[in-house]
Amino acid sequence: MTAAPPPSSGSLLRVLGVAFGLAVIIGNTIGGGILRTPGTVAASLPTPALFIGVWLLGGLYALLGAVSVAELGAAIPRAGGQYTFASRAIGRYAGFVVGWSDWLSTCGSATAAGIVIGEYLPTFVPVLEGQTTAIAVAVILVFTFIQWCGVVWGGRTQELTSLLKALAFIALIVACFAVAAPAGAVAAVEAPPAPSGFAIAAAIVIALQGVLYTYDGWTGVIYFSEEVHDPGRDVPRAMIGGVLLVIAIYVLLNAALLYVLPIGAIAASKLPAGLAAETIFGAKGDTVIRVLAILSMLSAINAFMMMASRTLFGMSRDGLFHRAASRVNRGGTPAIALWIGAAVAIAFLFIGAFDQVVAVLAFFFVVSYTVSFSAVFILRWREPDLERPYRAWGYPYTTGLVLIGSVVFLVCAVLSDLENSKWALGALAASYPVYWFTQRFGRTVGG
Repeated sequence: MTAAPPPSSGSLLRVLGVAFGLAVIIGNTIGGGILRTPGTVAASLPTPALFIGVWLLGGLYALLGAVSVAELGAAIPRAGGQYTFASRAIGRYAGFVVGWSDWLSTCGSATAAGIVIGEYLPTFVPVLEGQTTAIAVAVILVFTFIQWCGVVWGGRTQELTSLLKALAFIALIVACFAVAAPAGAVAAVEAPPAPSGFAIAAAIVIALQGVLYTYDGWTGVIYFSEEVHDPGRDVPRAMIGGVLLVIAIYVLLNAALLYVLPIGAIAASKLPAGLAAETIFGAKGDTVIRVLAILSMLSAINAFMMMASRTLFGMSRDGLFHRAASRVNRGGTPAIALWIGAAVAIAFLFIGAFDQVVAVLAFFFVVSYTVSFSAVFILRWREPDLERPYRAWGYPYTTGLVLIGSVVFLVCAVLSDLENSKWALGALAASYPVYWFTQRFGRTVGG
């Protein structure tokens, strides 16, 4: 990263590179899910081949998705993530739905990460026992302050925390393969019966839902397309490279779990990575997993706060929120948008129905993917002369495949969680009057 002159109000600095892009994808994607999800996947697909195969299949979906969305990030280098593509391809209202749901869920994700740190940190600092909320607030504020100091500070912090996270996962993987577990360390657990016939397809769909949620986050770099040195080159490299790194870590970790644990033990565990660590390190296994979880959440919180600020910045610049949120400080940070996001993340800590709010918003992440894949087709047709420094490999087949996959996944998500889906559809129905008011608010009050 290099220094740049102070920006004017509403402008961002082009000081980020491929290293940051890789870091924000790793920070935004790899989290607590990979520590828990292998158990639910093994319960649905209790054979090693199917177990590993579904992680490869989920990785292929993420990779083809990255190949497609990278075209949009390279051609439309504007802050805001998938909100920008939805707005341009389908219209302001679609952008509003995608942008606001994305912003709120990202703030909520920062809250959830803060809670994990608040629950695990007292193991190492006993005096903090019972201070989960206070710790979460402090962590959110610390990362907010770092980013307020400037985009270079936030970028360097992302690169460092993501590197530590990746190294920690690699160390666990190496330990699983290198350290022989003592005989009888894991009690024999009978694996669930393997599905057969048409039941295999249903089991794969169920397992794939959890896998795709675990891979969610590979779009991280597109929120910063306006801030990378050369978006036409850096965005595709970061997206595709980042997804390949995540696939490698996920597949190797699951292979390592199979090396240490029988498939039945993985299927019966709510935290298979923790069971593997206890098998290898004994009583210290819990400490290993807590350190891994804390490192994962530190990297994630920094990514979430940076992304949320860019989403709100983009929407406010387009008149969907008060124009003040589009102001950028001398360090290149959308400072007001950043602090608003921090306030919302902290407010979530005190909302009793926080888990339900996050579950409802999770419905929209699949909608966002569906809209983005559709945007590739729409803009190819509507704007054929748009300069595209990078074109999706295998278009239209690769993009069409992930679009169909996202629609199928959306239907499955609705059917598998009807209660929260009803709330999500209700929120969608009520969003237009809110959109109308917000648009007027952004234009008249914001100037």
